[in-house]
This record gives sequence, C-alpha cells and structure tokens, in this order.
Amino acid sequence: MKKFINDVESVMRESLGGMVDAHPGLLRVEFEPTFVARAERAEKKVALLSGGGSGHEPLHAGFVGRGMLDAACAGQVFTSPTPDQILGAASAVHSGQGVLLIVKNYSGDLMNFQMASEMMELENATVLVNDDVAVENSTHTTGRRGVAGTVMVEKMVGAAAEAGATLLECKALGDRVNAATASMGVAFTSCTVPAAGRTTFDIGDDEMEIGVGIHGEPGRRREKIKPASLIVDELMRAILADLKPGRGRELLLHVNGFGGTPLMELYLLYHCAARRLRDEGLVPVRSLVGNYTTALEMAGASLTVTLLDDELKSLWDAPVHTAALHW
Repeated sequence: MKKFINDVESVMRESLGGMVDAHPGLLRVEFEPTFVARAERAEKKVALLSGGGSGHEPLHAGFVGRGMLDAACAGQVFTSPTPDQILGAASAVHSGQGVLLIVKNYSGDLMNFQMASEMMELENATVLVNDDVAVENSTHTTGRRGVAGTVMVEKMVGAAAEAGATLLECKALGDRVNAATASMGVAFTSCTVPAAGRTTFDIGDDEMEIGVGIHGEPGRRREKIKPASLIVDELMRAILADLKPGRGRELLLHVNGFGGTPLMELYLLYHCAARRLRDEGLVPVRSLVGNYTTALEMAGASLTVTLLDDELKSLWDAPVHTAALHW
C-alpha cells in the first residue's frame, strides 16, 4: 500500500481538517461528533444534510456550501456515519424550517439516518437515492445502490432550498430528481482501504467489472476489457432501458471518475456517450465531467443521465459555491 498517510487512524480527521483549511470562510469542521458545515449558518431555509463513508470525495463534504448542502457527516472509509454525527450536524445547521436528509441506499446509511431521524426533535424528511441500475441487490444494500446521481439530487434540491422551498417541496423534488436519474459504472482496478492495507478485490490486468459499486461491490459480470465505445454502449443501454426517455428529451450527462482515471479518458467517454445519446434522438444540454463520486484510487468511471425539464434545468443552473462545484 502506497498512500500519503501519517497514521491510519487519523486519515479522515486530517483530510477533513485540510479541506477546511483550504476553503476558509466557506467551511468549518467539528470533531465531537464529526461533521463539516457551512462556515456561517444559513437562515430561514430548509437545512440539507447528507453523508456517508469517507473515500468518495468530494462527495459529500465537497458539496457543502451555498446552493447545495448545509452539512455533511463523514464516516470512516466506506463506513456509514453514526446517528450522533447526524444529530449533531442537524442541530448545528437547522434554522427552524426543517431538515432534509439525503441518503444513499446502503444498509448502514439507511439504518443510521433512520435512527437519527426518529431521534431528531426537528421536523425532518428523507430522500433516498438509488440511481444505480447495475444490480437490484448487493451485499451492501437492499435494492438499488445510491451512487453518482446523488450529486444531481443534492445540487437541484440545494438550489430549491436556497430559493425558499418548503421541506415537503424539497422532499418531493428530491424524489423526482432521483426517479429521473440512472447511473452505471465499470472498474478496471480495485482500491485499497487504508485500514485493510490490501486491495478490496482482485481483478486481472485485462479484465473489467461491469456494474461495479462505489465500494468495490461486484456488478453484473466480469469480462475482458474492450474499446471505450463498446463499454459506453453497454452502460448506456442499461441506463436508457431504465429511464425510457422519449425522443427529443433534454438531459444532463454526467461522466464520473472513480479516482484513478485521467480526465483525458473521462472526456473521451463523454464524447462516446453524448454521440450515443444523440443517435437515440436525445439531447444532452447539460454536462458534468470529473471525479465527483470516487472510490479512493479505483480506476474506472460511471455514466449518469438525468432527464430534464425547464424547472430542473433552472435548478441545475442556479448559483452554487462549494469546494467541488462553483458557478
């Protein structure tokens, strides 16, 4: 294992400290319990709170800021945050308008966020993100997994909350964005969790895992590596079969890297995917390319499609100022 580490036990703490040091005036961090929040509490708006295991950066702490999240709770690497973290964050950022929890569909996240929701003495609601079309069930989740589509939910609901939407309106919007979003990924290599000190799974030099999860969960199957255009065709076939968009539909296309894939390759994937969508009579009018929902240093990528209408386009375009997204 070769990583920039001082001590395995302090990786998360030092990383969060570095993120806050790098973005003064934007973020603050607490460690008892651990969460990242906006440097200044937003007033008179629904508070958006998300979180999950570390190792997926910039998800979720990189999306704390104006126009997205109010706070994010980071668990240890690939481990859910605890209920006390979620409760501490909610108490720190709420402004009396309720708290919306944005939760990826993994067993640990579901259990801990639900416990926190039931213990919370604040009006709250939950949006469950389950955009991964690769498999219906895995060892880490009940039902479809929540992956890179989480970014679309957090951005669009964040814009609505910033504009004054109520808790129920934010909840309904989050569910609608999730239903309009589908993702699927592929991995060429595994990753190494610092505490484990070895790769999560073994894969041949000439193999790829189709439908891999963001923790290295198995996908649909393993096969020999093939040209990028054929990989895109397979991923996009599954995504479009799930969404069933009509011809002429506008959409957002997100090409996400898992942490070990160069931008040169991610833009090549975007080129192939956008061409495939146009061949299907679809219109990619918004894009996002880069490492936004990672799996440590895993080499691989995922494609995400979100079906758009005028409202969702407006919410995507709305101003945002976070460590990872800023326009």
